[in-house]
Amino acid sequence: MSFLLFKFYKILIQIALFYDIIYPKEKNMSNIKVFENKKIRTEWNEQEEDWYFSLVDIVAVLADTSNPTDYLKKMRKRDVELGAYLGTNCPQVEMVGQNGLKRKVLAGNTKAVLRLIQSIPSKKAEPFKIWLAQVGSERLDEIADPQKAIDRAIATYREKGYSEEWITQRMITIKMRKELTAEWQERGITQEKDYAILTNEMTKAWSGLSVQEYKKYKGLKKENLRDNMTNIELVLNMLAEVTTTELSQKEKPVTFKENKDIAKRGGKFAGETRERYEKEMGRKIISPANANDKKLLDDKNNND
Repeated sequence: MSFLLFKFYKILIQIALFYDIIYPKEKNMSNIKVFENKKIRTEWNEQEEDWYFSLVDIVAVLADTSNPTDYLKKMRKRDVELGAYLGTNCPQVEMVGQNGLKRKVLAGNTKAVLRLIQSIPSKKAEPFKIWLAQVGSERLDEIADPQKAIDRAIATYREKGYSEEWITQRMITIKMRKELTAEWQERGITQEKDYAILTNEMTKAWSGLSVQEYKKYKGLKKENLRDNMTNIELVLNMLAEVTTTELSQKEKPVTFKENKDIAKRGGKFAGETRERYEKEMGRKIISPANANDKKLLDDKNNND
């Protein structure tokens, strides 16, 4: 694949954005909410049309404790009424932990969270109630108009200082990633750990680095790798994902091994493009640049 074909893929991204194909068909909401720079895991319940919040995360925010799990246990023992209420009204909901794996945690809807807040002496209680109402309102707005979710994502990236070109490409990669995971689900792959394995195979095939090696090269720990890619890195990553999706739809793999092979081939296709680009341009694409200096994520500012 020549440099001209690589440029063609970049042009396709711009056309795709112009015709609004970046907007997902289904509702796309982050399961991580942020209150005063602290993360709170959430899960949207379609039937109840309400958020479920990790109670441990809420305790961590309001009680300023280093051991929110223990704090919550003591609260439930100390306040018998609260303990009974949470036991009856708060189910175990599967959420992603710090290790990236899903496990069940005690979660409560808006009503349950408000009950929990009553038992935590905190100056943050009132601001948190306002935040809680805002989160619920935004979700209902996005159900009525899904484009608002995209608009908020774009606004967030702008506030963080990303360039318009980078945001454009990040939005289209989100769309492509969703299509890939939807295809994997069609092939019976539903576990996060399996997504991670396939993604790792694909990433290594196009970049020459595993996901962990790539993150280490960029000086990242828990940060999202794609949010720290340059424009060209995003395009190549998207090319790998699009190719993998197309191959999977064509060949309809049955076993995990077959899916793994297709992920490698999709990544290899993008990897060959990377190698030819590097040969023509005389510079490496894989960059140590990260979002700490967002100007470096624009390739025109990253020519080392």
